[in-house]
Amino acid sequence: QVQLVESGGGLVQAGGSLRLSCAASGSTFSTTVLGWYRQAPGKQRELVARIRRTGDTDVADSVKDRFTISRDNAKNTVYLQMNSLKPEDTAVYYCNAGSNWYGRGNYWGQGTQVTVSS
Repeated sequence: QVQLVESGGGLVQAGGSLRLSCAASGSTFSTTVLGWYRQAPGKQRELVARIRRTGDTDVADSVKDRFTISRDNAKNTVYLQMNSLKPEDTAVYYCNAGSNWYGRGNYWGQGTQVTVSS
C-alpha cells in the first residue's frame, strides 16, 4: 500500500500564497506519478496538476499561470506552490499517487482544506 499525508492548507486572503506538501510512503512504483486534485462544494473533483518522477508536468489551464508543482524524489514528496490565490481556488485539495500517466492513481490522501477569503 501507499500512504499519502497532506499538509500546508489553511486560510489566506485573496492574492496570498500557500505551499502544500504531500509525503508518500510505500512502493516507489506506485508513486511514479504524483498529483493534486481539488474538490469544491457541489463540484466534481478536478485535476490541478501532476508530475512524473522524471519531472514532466501537466497543469490545469485554470491555474497554470499561478501554481507550480514539484517533487523531491529522495523524500518521495510532492509540493504545490500556489500564488495569487483567488476565492474560486477554495476547495479541499487531495494528493494522488499512481503507477502510470493514463488516469487517476489508485491512492489518495485525506485532503487538506484551502480557503481563500476576499
